[in-house]
Amino acid sequence: MTAPGAGMPFGAYQNEIYLQGLGGQLPPFTTDPDALEGSARGRLGPGPFWYVAGGAGSGATVRANREAFDRRRIVPRMLRDATTRHLGTTVLGTEMPAPVLLAPVGVQSIVHPDGELATARAAAELGLTMILSTASSHTIEDVAAANGDGSRWYQLYWPNDPDVCVSILSRAKESGYRVLVVTLDTWSLAWRPHDLDQSYLPFIRGTGVAIPFSDPAFRAGLAKPPEEDMPSAILRWVPMFTGTDKSWAQLSFLREHWDGPIVLKGVQHVDDARKAVDAGVQGIVVSNHGGRQVDGAIASLDALPGIAEAVGEQLEVLFDSGVRTGADIVKALALGARAVLLGRPYVYGLAHGGQGGVRHVVRSVLADLDLTLGLAGFRSPAELNRDALWERA
Repeated sequence: MTAPGAGMPFGAYQNEIYLQGLGGQLPPFTTDPDALEGSARGRLGPGPFWYVAGGAGSGATVRANREAFDRRRIVPRMLRDATTRHLGTTVLGTEMPAPVLLAPVGVQSIVHPDGELATARAAAELGLTMILSTASSHTIEDVAAANGDGSRWYQLYWPNDPDVCVSILSRAKESGYRVLVVTLDTWSLAWRPHDLDQSYLPFIRGTGVAIPFSDPAFRAGLAKPPEEDMPSAILRWVPMFTGTDKSWAQLSFLREHWDGPIVLKGVQHVDDARKAVDAGVQGIVVSNHGGRQVDGAIASLDALPGIAEAVGEQLEVLFDSGVRTGADIVKALALGARAVLLGRPYVYGLAHGGQGGVRHVVRSVLADLDLTLGLAGFRSPAELNRDALWERA
């Protein structure tokens, strides 16, 4: 219930805001999760905003993610001695003050110059684990330095060049990233009308490629370094990181070159979850990439219960896609997730105020989680199960 070093429960952020109001000080920007996106839109150009907010095709999967949360309602229980709560957990050997991680979101410099560096600092300040995207605007090493003694995992967009892949994995391991999160669902970009209408793709403009462009194995294949010939570097990057779907058999390559836990992100089907168990990985993320990849796909929250029931005793089941509030986190945990990845909201916070903006949004979500959990009659996430929810048919 308490953030490391803060000495206060997460829910105390509410009291802090009210007390500061006595001196005429308001929150730096909205605490309303619905208003947050609109506020960020007012601060960003259409290209960056829609790159973060947009979805695949008609946006049906983005809507489905939110509708799945809305169909499920928390059933509060009374007189449960929930005054004191403990939100802490351990996931794959990583101790966490709450079952919340900062999801791997790429090209964060399009919303704030500090990008992933600001996110890394905010995560360390709050004691949360951040997951760094391969599509980072800053290098593996620079983000690790910004994160300091904080907790960090590394997300891999699996390159087709084995030497580059091994080099990136080695750099991540040497820089203190403890868990490898392999994204399976984005080997090719989906049809994204908002990005297409703006002709906006950061990577071909040289943004979000700091990790490969700084990698010695990648640079060895170039006639000139990216600083001297950006177009040639981009032409090498495109076929290396996009356009090829891998197979289950190829996971052995990652196990050979990564000696820590491996998590597969993008699992939506029970059979794929069982294959992940058979493949010997340690975790999965039930995710549809926030609705950005397959239009008309199943909502992640609808996929979660069956997957958790099938494999939850054999590996760690994490969740993302559509999470906006503390109540959303309670629902995902009740349906079997061990922890939840928070994505777009903290990026909107980044757009508002860099490190401080991320901190405000994440503290708000954690406070909401803490208060909602207690008011619903639960003292820890471990007490949650499906009985905590009612579902509309």
